[in-house]
Amino acid sequence: MNMVFLFLMPLVAVAAIMAPLFVSLKRMHDKKPVNRKRAVIANVASFFGVMLVMTMLPLTGAFAAAADAAAAGTDGLAEGLKYIGAALSTGLGTIGTGVAVGGAAPAAIGAVSENDKSFSKALIFVALGEGVAIYGLLISILILFG
Repeated sequence: MNMVFLFLMPLVAVAAIMAPLFVSLKRMHDKKPVNRKRAVIANVASFFGVMLVMTMLPLTGAFAAAADAAAAGTDGLAEGLKYIGAALSTGLGTIGTGVAVGGAAPAAIGAVSENDKSFSKALIFVALGEGVAIYGLLISILILFG
């Protein structure tokens, strides 16, 4: 029974998140007016509601037997936090790279178009922005395998 619950719960969660979208599409198909602001608010509210339920469910012990079987003697919280830390270091590093390169690359293109001799300096500044992603990836590798 518990394994069926584990497989059906994500399907129920996705259906609950997508329900406002299906209601809006049905109203559009029936040629009824659709309040888009209300549909977006309903979709966001259903998303956060489902995320709240999915966060609280493991705390109530609903997945206790499956978690014990999956853990098999390891600390699941420490393992999960390790993966979250690795994901955050890589994700935030690449977001920082996007911001850095997004500002440096157009300026480098403009500088090179005015003066061809500034190509090497412009390339260095763009490459410095890429280094942030490499550092984030390095930290995540150290977290996972260190």
